Formats: sequence, structure tokens, C-alpha cells
Amino acid sequence: MASDMNTAVETERGLVYGPSGKRLDLYRPAAAPRPTPTVLLWHGVGPDERDVLAPLARTAASHGLLVLVPDWRSDAPDGGRAQLLESLTFARKEAGGLGGDGESFVLAGWSAGAGAALGVVLRPETTDGPRPRAVVGVAGRYDLPARTTGAAPLSDLTAGLAPAVPVHLVHGSRDVAVDARHTRDLAEALRAAGGTVALDIPDTDHAGVIMTEYDPAANRCVPTTTGHAVRAGRLVAGVLAEAGGDTHGSGHSL
Repeated sequence: MASDMNTAVETERGLVYGPSGKRLDLYRPAAAPRPTPTVLLWHGVGPDERDVLAPLARTAASHGLLVLVPDWRSDAPDGGRAQLLESLTFARKEAGGLGGDGESFVLAGWSAGAGAALGVVLRPETTDGPRPRAVVGVAGRYDLPARTTGAAPLSDLTAGLAPAVPVHLVHGSRDVAVDARHTRDLAEALRAAGGTVALDIPDTDHAGVIMTEYDPAANRCVPTTTGHAVRAGRLVAGVLAEAGGDTHGSGHSL
């Protein structure tokens, strides 16, 4: 799918997506033919941090995607499971009415959101409806229990489960919060299981891979124009567009 960084992007903020009352933000190209490919993008462990993904979501929308970014709370009694699955149900049922593809979508996540996304396709019985057409995992750990399933994706792969959809992985080479080896290990396990996987390791850190930098005073990631983060964020946006445009990974090298 072609990218146009000058594409105007429309934003709708604060849409309620389920019984929990949690909200999501919507990003879509203002003048693209519809329906456009849909991406559901989950943030990391920081509670209600959908705004952290705004730079990446806006950039991805400029590639011709409808991007849905929900809040969820990792400190909820169930670790955020119900809210994540509510947002998944919303994407499946409502994307078509919002200008997106209502038949299929890409499920993506950053940090803790990455493992949560992969868990859904490894254990599709977790939720009603078909699997996403592809998964994109950004700077995740996969040896910890997924917030959606309670099982570690790497353990599921070892036990013989398979995602049955292409998996696209991105991880910053300078990530000190979550070492890139976690993503490399997952890519190797997916390939050993016969899965279709693409891997990119850009020269950036945990925050930079989503076009942000960590602000200690705010205790959260904030937008940045630093070169390595802009380049990495554009790469991730392109990966999201690639995942939405076909069902085959590009086979990037380890």
C-alpha cells in the first residue's frame, strides 16, 4: 500500500467501545477510498495511555488505514483482559460503519499490547469471531502471560499452538526496557512452528519505536521529532500498512 505523508488525517476522540465505558480514538485518511484496511492498536502497560500511540496512529492513517486506539487498564483486577476483548469486539462489529474494512482487520500492540495481540491468534477461542488477518507485535515480551489469555505466547508455541496468520514483528535495537532478544526468540519459535513471520530491528529504543520519547517528569512517553524515533515510527506505520494490504509476511531477515 502506498504511503503519502501529506495525506490529511481525520481524528475522532473518545468513542465509547464497550460496557466498561472505556474510550478509544479513531484515525483515518480524510480522502481515501472506503472501506480502508482496519488496524486495532493496543498500548502498553501504562493505564489508559491511548494518547501515547497518537503519533504512530496518525502516521499509520496517512498510509490509508483506519486505526482504532483504545484505552485499557493493566491495573484492573483481570489485568485488562475484559477491556482488551471489548475493544476487539468493537473493531469487528463497528469498523465497517466507521469507514474501515468490516470483514477483516489487523491486530497490533506495543509493549504489553504486543503479547496480548499474539495471544488472541494463538488462542482464538478466547473471543468470538474470526482471527485477525495479521498480527503486528512492537517491542513486546512473549515469555510472560498475555493480558488476553493468561498464557505466555512462547509457551503456547512450544505446546504446539500456531497463530495461523502472518505475524509482523518490530523491536528497537537499543531497547533497554524490553530487550530485542525477546522478539528475536519469538521470531525463531514462529518459524520453527512453520509460521509466516517478518522481523525488523530498527536503530531506536522502546519509546522511539512508536515515535515517542520517555519523559521522566511526566512518567510517560511523549511525542518527539528525534530522527531515530521518526524513522522507526514511519517503519512501523509501513509495517501496519503492509499487514493490512496482504496476508503474507515479507520475510525480513533475523
